[in-house]
Amino acid sequence: MAERNGRTVRDLRRGNRARVLQRLYFDGPLSRHELGPVTGLSSGSISNVVAELVAEGVLEEAGSVESDGGRPRTLLRVAPASGLLIGIDIGETRVRVELFDLSLTELARAERLLAQHGYDVDRIVAHVRDCVTDVLRAAGADPGRLLGIGIGVPGLIERSVAAGGAVVHGQTIGWSGVPLERILRDTVEIPPEVPLFVDNGAKTLGQAEMWFGGGRGAATAAVALIGSGVGACVVHSATPDENARTSALEWGHTTVHIRGRRCRCGSLGCLEAYAGAEALRERWREAGGPSAADADDETALAALLAAAYPAPGADEEAGDPVALSLLGDTAEYLGAAVADLINLFRPERILLGGWAGLLLGPHLLPEVRRHATEYALHHAASRTTIELGRLGADAVTVGAATLPLSDFLTRGGSRPPKA
Repeated sequence: MAERNGRTVRDLRRGNRARVLQRLYFDGPLSRHELGPVTGLSSGSISNVVAELVAEGVLEEAGSVESDGGRPRTLLRVAPASGLLIGIDIGETRVRVELFDLSLTELARAERLLAQHGYDVDRIVAHVRDCVTDVLRAAGADPGRLLGIGIGVPGLIERSVAAGGAVVHGQTIGWSGVPLERILRDTVEIPPEVPLFVDNGAKTLGQAEMWFGGGRGAATAAVALIGSGVGACVVHSATPDENARTSALEWGHTTVHIRGRRCRCGSLGCLEAYAGAEALRERWREAGGPSAADADDETALAALLAAAYPAPGADEEAGDPVALSLLGDTAEYLGAAVADLINLFRPERILLGGWAGLLLGPHLLPEVRRHATEYALHHAASRTTIELGRLGADAVTVGAATLPLSDFLTRGGSRPPKA
């Protein structure tokens, strides 16, 4: 039956279920009595929705609290065991796959290292296939319990029905119009009804930080992913259960040096050509650093930081001056680029994340802040905080898992229909 505004009774029921689930997921456990004010639903609607979700195993009891003179009130929460999620980070140094329960508690993980410049599509898809099989086997998990698989990947994402879903344009890794969703669907051994969600890795990082990390509670945040390459996203959302507007930014390919270093994208002077881990490895080698030419980005960055900041008790009293100068320049490039984010988007918070960002941050963050303040408009800069991301190197994988989780909550806890 259709309502006047075009919404059906089924739509209203699903919306009510979604409101209850979202509140319990982000703020639970809560009692039925507490759910009314925070969802705006009547006590009758709350009772009906809760009864359905408990019967389906999506909600479970989580203890009780005393009420004012009445019977104790039962607390409810989303049942962690009611579904499984997989998050995949197709990065530039490795493929990481993690299996989670519905509370995003990790159940199993698997990863495969990538050779330098090893972005062959078939090889990466094979890694994804094998890792998904590994995590399901390690946890003894039934693939039929999967609510979805989220995949974070470098590059621009387009949706194409003709191409079978998400298409990836990753210029810096040599991917041009790769129909990744269709290839994964044809290759990974999962039930056909399990949905796949492919998105930019910086966006998945941003959603994870907004839901569970340093962005929680901010109306607007810019989240940077600094790895072998550099990316960012801007998220506009006051609370995690709102329909956030998230935009992936090719921040790494904004110009910070006119006629500067050649970037992997082919342009000159990009931020990524100075602040990405691959570029730092090359700059350190060119400056005479001891890093071997074939060293991977993670090993080279660790060596650079060790040279600049010797461990306490080391023989040298001060760090290598060349390494310190290189990192000082990097802090200024990052600060100038952060100032662009401040001037363009005026976010409440800027978070620096990604595996390389989290390694560099403890050493460079004060200087990044100083330079950002110098380059940004003062009024906007005074209203922005600059911090490190809080979710660690796994944040992209966690964020990827939030893609099917968000879909599940939005659908009111309905499982994917059998194909």
